[in-house]
Amino acid sequence: MNSKTISFSTMLICALVSAALFYVLEYHWQHALGFLPHLPYLLFLSCPLMHLFMHHGGHSGHDDVQAGGGRKER
Repeated sequence: MNSKTISFSTMLICALVSAALFYVLEYHWQHALGFLPHLPYLLFLSCPLMHLFMHHGGHSGHDDVQAGGGRKER
């Protein structure tokens, strides 16, 4: 494919997505953005999931503790 075909395809996809977004926002405003009053609660409820996935389950990966429970000799 040459660059004209790629740019035309990109513009066509952007136009179709824009038209679909306009339709959803114009005719289904309450359905599309009805979650906005509940956004603070959703952010608050996402905190435990962020801690679980961002910290990889806790502090089990420390390098300075041996498997037997003692500290490494330095």
